Amino acid sequence: MKCVLILLLCCHAVSLVKHSLKYFFTETPGAQSIPEYVVVAFVDEVPIGDFNSVRGAKPKKDWIKFFEDHPQHLEWYRLKSVDRHHFLKATIETLRQRLNQTEGVHILQKLDGCEWDDETGEINGFNQYGYDGEDFLALDLQTLTWIAAKPQAVITKIKWDAQKGRVEENKNFFVDQCPEFLKEYLRYGRRFLQTTVLPSVSLLQKTPSSPVSCHATGFYPDRAVMFWRKDGEELHEGVDPGEILPNNDDTFQLSVDLNVSSVTPEDWQRYDCVFQLSAVKEHIVTKLDKTMIRTNWEKPADTVTFISAAVVVLTVTIITAVAFVTYKKKKAPDDGSEQSERLNPQS
Repeated sequence: MKCVLILLLCCHAVSLVKHSLKYFFTETPGAQSIPEYVVVAFVDEVPIGDFNSVRGAKPKKDWIKFFEDHPQHLEWYRLKSVDRHHFLKATIETLRQRLNQTEGVHILQKLDGCEWDDETGEINGFNQYGYDGEDFLALDLQTLTWIAAKPQAVITKIKWDAQKGRVEENKNFFVDQCPEFLKEYLRYGRRFLQTTVLPSVSLLQKTPSSPVSCHATGFYPDRAVMFWRKDGEELHEGVDPGEILPNNDDTFQLSVDLNVSSVTPEDWQRYDCVFQLSAVKEHIVTKLDKTMIRTNWEKPADTVTFISAAVVVLTVTIITAVAFVTYKKKKAPDDGSEQSERLNPQS
């Protein structure tokens, strides 16, 4: 079962009129190479800042001015983050004892936030937990009860359902406070939240037998999809989709590979690669064209030419050497004649 937390966090199909504010928490006590507690805030799937147990709060560069002008927001995040850190760490310890987990590092994830439709005004909140990569609990805001995703979560569900004050506090945040935060962030960040940057798209191939990679880089935001088509129909077989990765300049890159080992030369023109960026109507279509492929491998024709040239050079060298030896032999006098001349100088 795929974790709902990951699906919600990575979903790129976002309606143009539906906006979201999401908080993604991760608690991993005992982890050596990463902070044991991290929370990241997203507006319309774009990170606006994060907090971790090592260095505290850090807004993204586009949001630094907002939090400087609204220090109460940053203080609210700091207090909430510290409180959630202690709560999640204690919850992991409780679950480890309940599930008889005495060793190893375990991970507790939490995703909460709200969505607001700026056309209908509809508001939806969500509060979900995952444990060790699997769904664990989710709050039903209609009934204000917790839904257990697996039998091991039932005891926690019963315990949390009994905490009426905590459930009401959750409801107030998801229905009132979270939407107000979201609208305030949208007013401030609408200019750069709606900014879109199209990528440059290239065809890449390591060797003649390697898949052809359709590579897009430099796009923003990260709500994008890319796929291969044949005769206008999206392909799934022989295609290896990649993940959206960040660049150093806050833009993103994405690749999708196509296995061309069974594609005949006359069929190449039937394939193309399509890049789609959310909120941009025009798509970037790149035809599968051998002449447009960028590669670092040496073409066979070039190799043959190099070998041929080497053979010619070697042949010329040998001929020159033979001619030089022959010339030297002709120039050199006969040993017997020279000796005779020295013995008979008068002859």
